[in-house]
Formats: sequence, structure tokens, C-alpha cells
Amino acid sequence: MIWTGTIIISITLIIALIATINILKREENKANERGGDAAEELKRSHEYETKSLSSNIKNLLWIYAVVIILSIIALAFYIF
Repeated sequence: MIWTGTIIISITLIIALIATINILKREENKANERGGDAAEELKRSHEYETKSLSSNIKNLLWIYAVVIILSIIALAFYIF
């Protein structure tokens, strides 16, 4: 029973890590595709700050919420 919980938690953490890295790579690619002078970069920076709160934070919250819920379920199986 301990091994089952450990395996479930490990798999969900690996999935969360992969999803987080995927989001990071997408944002880095967006940043690298754009070029320009300092004024354009400042404008994009402000746009990114407002848009990232609505998209990236939502994605990361879902990822980690699922991981926490599955970890609690695995812990419940372990305890009972």
C-alpha cells in the first residue's frame, strides 16, 4: 500500500514538473521571437505582466491543485 501511494505521488509530481517546464519554455519562446528597442520591450513587459496573471497562473494553479488533491488521496489510502 505504501508503494502504491508513493508511485501515485511520484507520477503526479513528474507530470506537474513537465507541465511547468512546458509553460516556461512557451513563455521563453515568445520572449525570444520578439525584438525591438527599449520602449517596445517595456510595453511588452507590461502587457506580459497583466496577461500572465490571467493565463499562466491559472494553468499552474490547476496543475498544483490536482497534485495536492491526489497527494491527499494517496495519504488517505496510506493512513486507512
